[in-house]
Amino acid sequence: MTETTQAAPDTTRNAEDVGVEEARAAWVAEARLYLVEVARSYRSVVTHKELAAAVQERSGIHTDRRVHYWIDGVLADVGRDSAARDEPLISALCVNREGSVGSAYAGLVLELTGEEPADPDDHAARQRLECHRFFEAADLPDGGGTAALVPQLANTRARLKKAAAEARPVQTCPTCYMELLPTGLCDTCD
Repeated sequence: MTETTQAAPDTTRNAEDVGVEEARAAWVAEARLYLVEVARSYRSVVTHKELAAAVQERSGIHTDRRVHYWIDGVLADVGRDSAARDEPLISALCVNREGSVGSAYAGLVLELTGEEPADPDDHAARQRLECHRFFEAADLPDGGGTAALVPQLANTRARLKKAAAEARPVQTCPTCYMELLPTGLCDTCD
């Protein structure tokens, strides 16, 4: 893939007029450049919507199609390009509005490695860290940093885990109604 530069503001074209293949190729090239910029800032990510707006602006090729219809294809091509360059999977830096890489990411990892990740978001967290290291993030902590979920997703998972723990039925003693020990014995009655 070739590296490109920002298009002049007055050269906006419609993707339908340009053609699907040419538009996608331009968006993939711009997405790679944009994601490299994102990778140079530790723990930074970009949303699908932000990336879509950036690649359209930079390439000068716009579409009226909703982002979710085409951004996964662009990210898949960027990921394939990363693999061909023997780089970490830079498309892991792009998340949906919930902070997740989404289901298409798992399919891409399966295609590239032959193994589907058990948890695509954990896999993406590790890949993001590798991207920050590979592209030499200026604010990378001493020791190289750590892999982390996007805060929004981490918070959602923590809330779900807490809710599941709270929803778990509590076993009580039939005599005194105190909570039973994990052994199933009552500390008060026995």
